[in-house]
Amino acid sequence: MAQELRSINLVAPAFKGINTEDSPIAQDPSFAEVADNAVIDKRGRIATRKGYDLLTNETITVNDTTGFTVNETIVGSRSSASATVKAVTNGTQISIETSRAGVFSAGETITGGTSETTAVFTLVAPTGFALGSSAIRAIKEFRDSSGNSKIFSVGNNKIISGTTTLVDETPGSYTITADNWKMVDFNDSIYFFQRGYQPLVYSNSSGAVQTLSSVSGAAGVADTMYGNEVIAAYGRLWTADFDSDKSTIYWSDLLIGHDWSGGTSGKINISKVWPDGYDEIVSIAAHNGLLIIFGQHSIVVYQGAEAPATMTLSDTVAGVGCVDRDTVQHTGTDVIFLSHTGLRSFGRTIQEKSMPISTLSRTITKDIIGLIQGETEFFRSAYSPEENFYLLTFVGQETTFCFDIRGTLEDGSYRVTRWPGSVFTSYERLTDGTLYVGTEYGISEYKGYSDNGTRYRFKYFSPSLTFGDTSRLKILKKIKPTLVGANSATVFMKFAYDFATSYRTTEFTVGNQNPAFYSVNEFGPNSNPLSEFTGGELTNQRSLNAVGSGTTVVVGLEADINGFALSLQEINLLALLGKMV
Repeated sequence: MAQELRSINLVAPAFKGINTEDSPIAQDPSFAEVADNAVIDKRGRIATRKGYDLLTNETITVNDTTGFTVNETIVGSRSSASATVKAVTNGTQISIETSRAGVFSAGETITGGTSETTAVFTLVAPTGFALGSSAIRAIKEFRDSSGNSKIFSVGNNKIISGTTTLVDETPGSYTITADNWKMVDFNDSIYFFQRGYQPLVYSNSSGAVQTLSSVSGAAGVADTMYGNEVIAAYGRLWTADFDSDKSTIYWSDLLIGHDWSGGTSGKINISKVWPDGYDEIVSIAAHNGLLIIFGQHSIVVYQGAEAPATMTLSDTVAGVGCVDRDTVQHTGTDVIFLSHTGLRSFGRTIQEKSMPISTLSRTITKDIIGLIQGETEFFRSAYSPEENFYLLTFVGQETTFCFDIRGTLEDGSYRVTRWPGSVFTSYERLTDGTLYVGTEYGISEYKGYSDNGTRYRFKYFSPSLTFGDTSRLKILKKIKPTLVGANSATVFMKFAYDFATSYRTTEFTVGNQNPAFYSVNEFGPNSNPLSEFTGGELTNQRSLNAVGSGTTVVVGLEADINGFALSLQEINLLALLGKMV
């Protein structure tokens, strides 16, 4: 008598994100062991992240020995974009400039228009490029009360403005040797703070970045208040984390960011307030009338910060601090920050007091701790209500975690996916919701489904599946994935038994679907009938044969993303249950 096939239907695989903390055998199959370059989409499916589209103009160098000539036209073989040779150096390198909207992709092969030669190019900085070979370390949108807007960024020891063209705005004779600036928009000016440097300021009325002490009416600008942290809150600037003082906070006069000694300006030293003895200020934040002071290992909260001279101590939390200033993000209802044991929220930490049991990153705690300990460069984060995520980037290790903030799991943690090989070095959410990202090539927009014309690899791998019986042999017969989107993508379905690290692979190519629009002729301009409906999302279902056997099964899916989104709707597995082992 034939055995009945046993089925596991993974509906919305990775709905709960990755889980590297629990035993893979005991895990809910809604978790994932791997979810790379992925997000959780609005329907709860694992889907591809967006890519980035470079806004900054780039010059391309082509390594070639066949002798391109100046003004020769060359064409990108994949993008069919034309470019013109602008310069030839030593007969072996040429600089070219794109003559169309968009950009070429690194590693793309281009063909010489008259010499019929080919070459592979890489991106290099244009002559006089303000960023040089450095990366964008921070981005800030400045908007004044008249609606004027200007984008500032920092990198290559410079203050930079612009997006398509990067302009050096560093004041003359002002020497910068570090790029750890924090920028804040306050009262029609943007301020730049970094430990050990006199703060800088720009306003549209001045038209130039200048030192804070050179502003008319400046007072109290001294090296004692050259802080690494600055926020604009309750009608004034606040700064902390100085070279030789880690427990004092200064605040400016009301609505006057350049007056630090007159009016209602002042300072407070909290060295005697730390709950666990000595600590150092890492970051400060404002929330619901509170001034939140994050130390390395504790948190101090003052209430009544609207009138700082009379504010009083409200709360302290011992054993929980903040790793880095640039991991703190406001969500509107809470403040999220990175502690030494994972991602946390201020609201929950205050509720649970010292050493809260749960964190927002409980499913990847060991991964987070390891990355914190191994980070040799800097941290960056972003909050986007439009994308419904908080991004946390370990820049030196090229790793970004994407936390879905629409809700929490049963244990209170966020669903999380991972973006390996991340080149993002800074973020800024604009007033209109656009998310800018910084890279070594300049400023880009988070959009589309390629990394500046280059494909990236989407990966999903399930936890170990036992089909409800850990003691019996499983003989996998069919894998039936259902995909949404991914026009023309080649998809690799993978599976392995008993924790093996080498996977059996079967591949297939997703078809194309062009949408039809209402009142647009379906078969040409002179044809009938007219199309009445859009094509909708492309849905692709496959039935793939599988071989082999084992007590546990891991199934995975990989695809190179280059222009189209992909969502994984479900995976249905059919297996025979064999003998007990």
